Amino acid sequence: MATVERKGRATSIPSERERVLREVNEQSVKFIHLWFTDIEGHLKSFSITPAELEGALDDGMGFDGSSITGFNAIEESDMVAIPDPTTFQLMPNGDVRVARMICDVVTPDGEPYDGDPRHVLRRALDRMRSLGFDTFNVGPELEYFLFKDDQGTEPLDEGGYFAMTTMDAASDLRHDTVKALESMGIPIEYVHHEVGPSQHEIDMRYASALDMADHTVTYRLVVKEIAKKAGYHATFMPKPLFGENGSGMHTHQSLFAEGKNAFFDADDEWHLSEVGKAFIAGQLHHAREISAVFAQWVNSYKRLVPGYEAPVYVAWSRRNRSALIRIPLYKPGNEQATRAEIRCPDPACNPYLTFAALLHAGLEGIEKGYELPEPMEQNLYKLTPEERKARGIVALPETLGEAIDELAGSELAKKALGDHVFTSYVKLKRKEWDDYRVQLTPWEMENYLGVL
Repeated sequence: MATVERKGRATSIPSERERVLREVNEQSVKFIHLWFTDIEGHLKSFSITPAELEGALDDGMGFDGSSITGFNAIEESDMVAIPDPTTFQLMPNGDVRVARMICDVVTPDGEPYDGDPRHVLRRALDRMRSLGFDTFNVGPELEYFLFKDDQGTEPLDEGGYFAMTTMDAASDLRHDTVKALESMGIPIEYVHHEVGPSQHEIDMRYASALDMADHTVTYRLVVKEIAKKAGYHATFMPKPLFGENGSGMHTHQSLFAEGKNAFFDADDEWHLSEVGKAFIAGQLHHAREISAVFAQWVNSYKRLVPGYEAPVYVAWSRRNRSALIRIPLYKPGNEQATRAEIRCPDPACNPYLTFAALLHAGLEGIEKGYELPEPMEQNLYKLTPEERKARGIVALPETLGEAIDELAGSELAKKALGDHVFTSYVKLKRKEWDDYRVQLTPWEMENYLGVL
């Protein structure tokens, strides 16, 4: 990453700026999209011409923040988007050559804006470095569905897990998506049909957290755009089909210091260091409090129910996929790959806030010396409520309303998100829950109207 880190933001070095200006000229780029996200993770964009690029790199481009969800009110709405030249990429081929850069949002006086999700993640990384680590690697596995259009949920196929037959109608579409992602500098490791009908997964190669959050918002846009060009609709909605598995974002995580994996210990029975154990313990301890960040929608909690491969019980295991956190099997000679896979996030989260919250929870465990409980190797779905209670196993919140109540009372969440995002996020999500819970559903009308 060719940037110089300052408190909460990065300042590009001259060679990166010069590279961008040179490439725009050599590639005859006509427009540069400047991207950032609101606090829910919705991608925002405006475009500039090459004539404005040098000024944008120097001083940023102003915009009205009062119209962005979770940003400032109208009386203090002036914001500045400063493009990060390390994120410069040409968009997949079109009739007009277009590039994009992802921005840091600052105030008019140049200070990092507390409501910018990218800044929230930068602050988490600052805390990580203060504890002696230099890299937080993450590898999210985003699942999504492809439907005939955006008016319903008619699937393109009835294929299942790893299907590679005529039932998997979208294999060519996946390949086109991979080519588009790789053309934007996003390495891809794995591509396959998922468990649900017309459900797919394209796995990005792991990267440092900030780069991966940038990759994730890019990935979601590219998946949707390639599907749309083919006449279909891609959705990252966590649970679009009743009775089928929802879409998750299993996230692999590891901390590095001086090039070495801080999670690995050759002498431990689980090959986990004390750092790795405390990190996992922190995430388990705070999982309920940050659930509203990694599963932020009403619909997220339709996925987080027993029986559909989505983990709901707060426990860890080496192999048991019903646990919240899984430690992938250690292979001798592959110490650098030691990692923790947290399985509860969904692909509709804000990746900047999610990676920040997960990192803070893990660092809290390290700083405070949390003890890791014994692993749970049983299928947790088959335990009775009494058996889970006896083992001290709690569940994630069952609704967004419960999750927001947990978040609102969490000092860890407030530390992770910062005062501005924390306050705005709680307010925004409470409104979403209130809007939802007063609705009358077809299920209620069908089951109650005729008999009550």
